[in-house]
Amino acid sequence: WMRMSGVDHIHAGTVVGKLEGDPLMVRGFYNTLLLTELKINLAEGLFFDMDWASLRKCVPVASGGIHCGQMHQLLYYLGDDVVLQFGGGTIGHPDGIQAGATANRVALEAMVLARNEGRDYVAEGPE
Repeated sequence: WMRMSGVDHIHAGTVVGKLEGDPLMVRGFYNTLLLTELKINLAEGLFFDMDWASLRKCVPVASGGIHCGQMHQLLYYLGDDVVLQFGGGTIGHPDGIQAGATANRVALEAMVLARNEGRDYVAEGPE
């Protein structure tokens, strides 16, 4: 409903953190916001076909207890087309907010690089 009303972003689940949900169901939420056409997929909570035609995408947002140590999971489950809101995961860094922000960015870039190099970044984890 929110996509039809023109919302440009909405919290759509996180899979990890304190607002975690079933990975398949969260994938269904993300697909509903990002894809133009969807087919029935009960495991993802898609109970009917959807054709969004030229309706604009709605960017999914993930937040709630996420931090740089979960970046491998966030990238794996949520993909690239997502807004990641790190509140306490940034502010709570032992070396301060700037260090927390830097840690988030470095973790993201490291995971994307590992993925693009064909490494099993999910199994390797945050190391």
